[in-house]
Amino acid sequence: MMIYLSLSLGLLIFSSSNKHLLVTLLSLEFLILLLFSLLVYSNYMSMINAFIFLSVTVCEGALGFSVLVSLVRSSGSDQVQFLNE
Repeated sequence: MMIYLSLSLGLLIFSSSNKHLLVTLLSLEFLILLLFSLLVYSNYMSMINAFIFLSVTVCEGALGFSVLVSLVRSSGSDQVQFLNE
């Protein structure tokens, strides 16, 4: 029950955080971690699939961080409104 409550809270934060890219990326990582824990606790994943899922998650986090760094270097802020310029 707690995982489902956290999942709905994470979805709410992800859908309402449209001002700063860092908050959006952190809420996305939170959702992926909750999805991982939900899949592991419900025994839908074997151990090798869990490692593959975590590897893809780490790659996604690194790509998000590189997008954040390039946005801050080019505009000086992590606000999403600077993406349109």
